[in-house]
Amino acid sequence: MRDMTRRQLLAGSAMAAAMIGLPRMALAATKLRFADVTTEDAPRSQALLNIFAKELGADYEFTPFFNSTLFRQGTELVAVQRGNLDMALLPPSDFAKQAPEFDILGAAYVVRDSAHLSRIFDSEIGAEFRKSAREKLNVEILAPAYYGRRQLNLRGKNKVMNPEDLAGVKLRMPGGESWQFLGKSLGANPVAMDYAEVYTGLQTGAIDGQDNPLPNDKIMKFYEVTNQIVLTGHNVGFGLLLINAKVFNGLSADEQSRMRDLAKKAFAWSTAEYEKQEAELVDFFKQQGLDVYVPDVDAFRAHAQKEYLASSLSSSWPAGMLERINAL
Repeated sequence: MRDMTRRQLLAGSAMAAAMIGLPRMALAATKLRFADVTTEDAPRSQALLNIFAKELGADYEFTPFFNSTLFRQGTELVAVQRGNLDMALLPPSDFAKQAPEFDILGAAYVVRDSAHLSRIFDSEIGAEFRKSAREKLNVEILAPAYYGRRQLNLRGKNKVMNPEDLAGVKLRMPGGESWQFLGKSLGANPVAMDYAEVYTGLQTGAIDGQDNPLPNDKIMKFYEVTNQIVLTGHNVGFGLLLINAKVFNGLSADEQSRMRDLAKKAFAWSTAEYEKQEAELVDFFKQQGLDVYVPDVDAFRAHAQKEYLASSLSSSWPAGMLERINAL
C-alpha cells in the first residue's frame, strides 16, 4: 500500500509538472461572451471578430451575440456586472445610469470627431473615466469605438434648417434620460424605442425620424422608409468596449495590456472604415432618392448648449471637465 501511494504521488507530480508547460487552451479557455445591438457585418463587429478575437488566440473563447439577441438594449451593463455576460460595447449614456459623470460624453457637440475621441481616452481624462467605471461599476473600459457622427434621418419632405423646424417631430432616441434629453436639445419630441424596432416604427409612422451615424442608416436600411437626411453632426456616435472586472483582473498584467492594445488596433481599423463610408454615403443616399443637406449647424449648436447648461444634466458633469475636453 505504501508503494502504491508513493507511485500515485509521483504520477500526480509528473502530471502537474506537465500541465504547467501546456498552453492555457489545454486547461481552459477564458470565455468571453459579448453582446451588441448592431449587426455582424457592421465595421465595429468585423473589427472585433477578425482582429480582436482572432489575435487573442486559442486561449480565449470569444462568443458574440449581435442584434440584441441575448440581452435587450439597455440591459447589457447589468448583465456584465452580474457575470451573465462578459463583454459589451455600450454608449456613455448606459454608464451614466449608474455613474452620472459619463453623461457629458454623450452631450450634443461635446466630442467633435474620431480624433478628438481618441485624444480624450488617451489622456488623463480617459484615465479618470476608466477609474470611475472600475470603482463604481465593477467593469474595465478597454477602448472607445467610433461609429460616426450622428445625423438626423426623417420622414416627410419639410426641410429642417434650425431647431424650431423640429417642433413636434417624434424623433426616436434610445431609452434613458441622457439620450432623451439629446433629442430635446435639438428641438424635437424624443420617443424611446429599441434599435431593433426603429425600421418598423418609421415604416408605420409611429415615429417621424431617428438619428444615427450614416453607416448605421445603411446597414439597417432606414433609407427605405425615410425621405431626408439632415447633416447636423450633433453627436459623435461611439461605444466603450467593457469587460467584467473580475474576468479582467484574472488575467496577467501582460494579457491585460495585450487585450487593451488589440481593442485599440481593432477599432483603429473600424474607425477608418466608418470614415470611408461616411464620405461615400452622402452620394449613396441621394441615389436612393433622399434629400441630403446641411442645416444651420451653428443654430443647432447654440440651442443645444443652452438647453444643456439650463438643465439638471449638466450638474453631474465634473467641474471643469467641459473646458478640459474642449482644450484637447
